[in-house]
Amino acid sequence: MFRNIVFSAFGAGLAACLIVSLVQIFTTQPLILHAEVYEEAGGGHEHAAPVAGAAEETAHDEEEEWAPGEGFERVFYTVLANLLMGVSVSLVLVGAMALKGDAVDARTGLFWGIGGFLAVSLLPGLGLPPELPGTEAADLGARQAWWLATAAASAAGLAALAFGRQWGWKAGGIALIVAPHLIGAPEAPTLEAAYPAVLAGEFVIASLVASAVLWAAAGFFGGWLHQRLSQAA
Repeated sequence: MFRNIVFSAFGAGLAACLIVSLVQIFTTQPLILHAEVYEEAGGGHEHAAPVAGAAEETAHDEEEEWAPGEGFERVFYTVLANLLMGVSVSLVLVGAMALKGDAVDARTGLFWGIGGFLAVSLLPGLGLPPELPGTEAADLGARQAWWLATAAASAAGLAALAFGRQWGWKAGGIALIVAPHLIGAPEAPTLEAAYPAVLAGEFVIASLVASAVLWAAAGFFGGWLHQRLSQAA
């Protein structure tokens, strides 16, 4: 079983990588490049990294800020990040489906992929939406802690809603999903940005679409490949 999980996860991760990379070429990447023009013109700001799959994450230094070069280098790091993310997501989804004990197939995988997107991207994104370069952000440690807690609570809450048979479980699931948002995400020191506000809205939508494609493709192909490998064995 472990062999089937690993092989199907790698195959699904590769498929998800190719699909989401194509999606990003026409959605998030042009917006990031556009925002970087405003960031450079405005002198730059400390910002949060984009969501799942973007290779434009930067490491700030006191003297110099590193970023991938234009052209091939940027594309290479983006695809590499997407591949690592795709394989990781597929491994988590296929492993969870196998441990649950239900039939692992494409339909089930798509269901789990949608659940993963809700737990890891959409619900945490209500408090900490994807951000473009040049966006002022709250303390990194506080944002990471809130995001991890929200993703964990959302995953547990969705599981209780999906698999719980008693109303008590479902009520607890709703409470887990809502609780992090009642507490509230860390707030940025200012709402000012170097780029137009409409650009931020477009990036949030494009990033969530790319994330949804990644999770759905990873679950669908992971379930399909696992079923084929299991039948062949």
